[in-house]
Amino acid sequence: MDVKFEGLDAGDNRIVYVRPIAVETLPQAVQAQINGMKTVYAVHGEDGEQLALVADRDLAFSLARQHDMAPVNAH
Repeated sequence: MDVKFEGLDAGDNRIVYVRPIAVETLPQAVQAQINGMKTVYAVHGEDGEQLALVADRDLAFSLARQHDMAPVNAH
């Protein structure tokens, strides 16, 4: 069913992408702040800009939703 929802502005894209990041690929200054974790999760805007870096996937999704964004998985 293809029905347009009038409640949202069509130009306001609030989708963000959540993807795992290997800690070893991050800058040394960031790695120094991450204790013992091998993977963290990044939240990216539609243009690819990294908006946040958090400890786990659930936290990434929760953070996005708290800011009225719709998170989706990206690999």
